[in-house]
Amino acid sequence: MKKFDKDRLVLALGAPLLAIVAALVITSGVILTTGKDPFHAFFVMIDFGSKSDSQVWIINKAIPYYLAAVAVAIGFRMNLFNIGVDGQYRIAAFFAAVVGGGMSLPGFIQIPIIIAVAMLVGAVWSGIAGVLKTTRGVSEVVTTIMLNFIAGSTVGFFLQDGRLAEKYGNLFHTPDLPASSHFFFIPTQPDPIYGTIVIGVLVGAAYWFVLGRTRFGFDLRAVGRSESAASASGVSVKRMVVTSMVLSGVIAGLVGMPTLLNASYNYGTDFPAGIGFTGIAIALLGRNHPVGMALGALLWGFLERTGTQLEFVGYAQEIVGVMQGVIVLCVVIAYEVVRRYGLRRQQRQVGEELAAQARTSEKKAEVSA
Repeated sequence: MKKFDKDRLVLALGAPLLAIVAALVITSGVILTTGKDPFHAFFVMIDFGSKSDSQVWIINKAIPYYLAAVAVAIGFRMNLFNIGVDGQYRIAAFFAAVVGGGMSLPGFIQIPIIIAVAMLVGAVWSGIAGVLKTTRGVSEVVTTIMLNFIAGSTVGFFLQDGRLAEKYGNLFHTPDLPASSHFFFIPTQPDPIYGTIVIGVLVGAAYWFVLGRTRFGFDLRAVGRSESAASASGVSVKRMVVTSMVLSGVIAGLVGMPTLLNASYNYGTDFPAGIGFTGIAIALLGRNHPVGMALGALLWGFLERTGTQLEFVGYAQEIVGVMQGVIVLCVVIAYEVVRRYGLRRQQRQVGEELAAQARTSEKKAEVSA
């Protein structure tokens, strides 16, 4: 392996290791201030998280988190901050549930229709922000935040008895999906893993291939680094902005599918909310890399699962929220520190090589003379 490749490997491993160590130290300090033993807290979390039922729960929880992170990461790679994933997946899941609840077709037809409706609604909702940015110069941050409120209000309007929903106890929800719309499960003990994990794997593979191995992905990343340089090379910046926002919305539309097709089978007032904002943290945690975001989603699920156990042994459950925030903060800082160190190291190596070449040239000139 070349020395340059070794340096890159060391830097790539150094950042997450530095972040983990820093997060553990800071979290331990926070726990100590409450008068509790941090090592016992970590032991409880690891012990509870290693149980088979916890592992299945963590994986199922990580699926929508991962999809949300990928949706956010597509925007990040273009320097676009799509804060609207939360509204996009909620309105997409709602209309997908309405369409699915109103049909009774064979599963191999109905399930793709439900998924396609969710992707289409998510794309349209996200595309609004892209169009407004390119035609009116409106920041996607402002637009997507407002679209979150509009999406929530729209769903709330229709999610009333007698409109597109029905009442069950104190809850309102859309008509239940027929049995043919239930996605398959992967049989594991004691509980099954959602079959929608396949969707997550396919999305991750497509994200890696399209952004890293295609001309479109190169253009998208080029616009993210320098719009003027990309435009000079013939790339339509406006078209790439709209396209990336639409693609982000397409993936955002899938975020609610694990819950809709594998758990609730309807969209109700108790449908999970806030996953889009969690996706932002996980995208930062995974540095927009498909594998890194997968590990970040699993870590998030692990913290949420094991955090509930801390309360039973005398720890404040809010400590998990502190741990999540500290981990994200440490990752961002650690990667920036390592990036700057690596940049200085490369500059020093290049300087040494240029100096060596200059000395060699001088010696050759003396010999020739």
